[in-house]
Formats: sequence, structure tokens, C-alpha cells
Amino acid sequence: MKVTVLVGGVGGARFLLGVQHLLRLGQFADPSGTPVHEVTAVVNVGDDAWMFGVRICPDLDTCMYTLGGGIDPERGWGHRDETWHAKEELAAYGVQPDWFGLGDRDLATHLVRTQMLRAGYPLSQVTEALCARWQPGATLLPASDDRSETHVVITDPDGERKAIHFQEWWVRYRAKVQTHSFAFVGSDKATAAPGVVEAITGADVVLVAPSNPVVSIGSILTVGGIRAALRSTPAPVIGYSPIIAGKPLRGMADECLSVIGVESSSEAVGRHYGARSGVGILDGWLIDQGDSAQIDGVTVTQAPLLMSEPAVTAEMVRAGLNLAGLTL
Repeated sequence: MKVTVLVGGVGGARFLLGVQHLLRLGQFADPSGTPVHEVTAVVNVGDDAWMFGVRICPDLDTCMYTLGGGIDPERGWGHRDETWHAKEELAAYGVQPDWFGLGDRDLATHLVRTQMLRAGYPLSQVTEALCARWQPGATLLPASDDRSETHVVITDPDGERKAIHFQEWWVRYRAKVQTHSFAFVGSDKATAAPGVVEAITGADVVLVAPSNPVVSIGSILTVGGIRAALRSTPAPVIGYSPIIAGKPLRGMADECLSVIGVESSSEAVGRHYGARSGVGILDGWLIDQGDSAQIDGVTVTQAPLLMSEPAVTAEMVRAGLNLAGLTL
């Protein structure tokens, strides 16, 4: 079975663990070592940014560390057994931004990536090289090799209206400033990275992880060629609600949804994605057992959606495959 998953950061990485657990891949590989399934993750690059002279790709790294066994288990992001000496020295020099910290081990990843990018390698090849160390058990593809960054138009605490990078809005302000809109800078010229369209159109099923529908999945969908591939693929496209009982599974999806005028409910997010029989991307939509939704042209099914551990998440994935008419 070929499974392609659209993912963001922490929640998307945990969802991928559930996919691997069900398919016995990666950390959960069959003892025989013979893979019978393939998982490809199309990963959001809208959070990517240049800081401290290095290129940071938070969602790609979170997926790579999580699947490769190197993630910090408490924070859910960054390297395990991290130290922060470089961050302390940067602060001592007064280097900005002082609201964003890089761990020492994590910094090594960014240094390698930056060196390769400046040598002319595209992000997709850089990601493949980095994954050679971590062996994530899935193919991680950046949504695009091109710049496609999420920026946010806000009114800052001093009353100035301006556009800032998503990282500043998310990390520095925690989304607690007056927010007007999102802008996907560069997405009008960005195209899908090599292998992305093929992974979608050649899959047996495409799963849309319960990642942030605005700045994770939404950012992926702005990249040229990806929405068209989702619309045309012969594979069923099954999405998972990131909202349970009116609250996001994690992160600040509700703040993002309110900016674009979408209610924080499973039904509203499903309608936001829309049906492939109309102008949207979904064939099926998984919602939590306590929620309800009616979306024209989309088959809606209830299942427990709280990703407490990989074995539990695996049952979420199984429910999505069943909804797609696939069984293991």
C-alpha cells in the first residue's frame, strides 16, 4: 500500500507515527525487515525562516526527529538531550531575535542544511541527505523547494500595522495580538517539489493529517500543483479533523481559524476544505466520536481522534483507511 500524508509539525509528526505503527514501518518495522508498504509525507514549509544566518525548517525537522527517534519527548519539538549554550552566548552578544532559541544539537542540523543550500542543493535534496542520518522510515518531501513562507498582518502592541513572519506571530506573540490576515509569500511562484505530485497521484490513499488547517495544510495547498494533484488523483482523499469539541488537538488552530472567519468546529473545517465532488479536496472526513458534521459530497465518519500514543493513533489511521475502502 502506498500512503501519502499531508502534514504540519508536532501533530502531523505524531500522526505519521500512527501510520507507521499500523503499517509496521520505521521504529515499528516488522522483524523480517521487509517493507510491504510505503509512506510519503508532504511537509509544510510555510514556517521556514532565516534566523541567525541559518535556514530553519521546523516542520521538516519535527517530522524527521520524531520518526527517527530523536525528538524531545516532553516538548514534542527539537532535539532530545538538548543543551542551550549557543542560545546563551547569542543573548550575551545581544543578537536578535531574542525570542527565538536554537538548541545546540538542533543548530547542527540547521548548519548542515544552510551549507548545502548555499552550495546550490534544493531543499528536497538537502532533506534527503539529512534523513540519511535519521532513517525516518518514510519519505519526507518538502511541499516546495521554492520560498513559500507564511506571514501575518497584525497591529502590534505599539499600534503599528505591519506584516511579520509567522514564527514571530506564533513564538513571540503567541497569536495574542490583533491579527488581520495571513499572506503566503512566494506561493504565487512556488511549485511542488520533485516527487510531491507523483506521491499524491500515485498513492493508494491520501491522508490529510489533523494539522493546522490554515498555516500547515492551508500553506501546503497554496503551492502550485498540489491542490490540482489532490483534485485529480484516483486515490481517495481522507481528512482528519484537528478540532475536538470545539478545541484544537494542539497548537493554536482556533486563533488561525478565527482570522479567516471559520468556526472552530469539525463541520466548519471540513466545509473549509470542501468536497472533491465540488471544488474542494476531500472524499472522506474523520471527526471525533463526540462531534457531528454534515458536509455536502463528503462521507463523514466518527472515530476517537485523540493521539495519546502511536497504537491509539494507528486506530485513527485504520478508520481512515476503512473509510477509503482499504483494509490491512
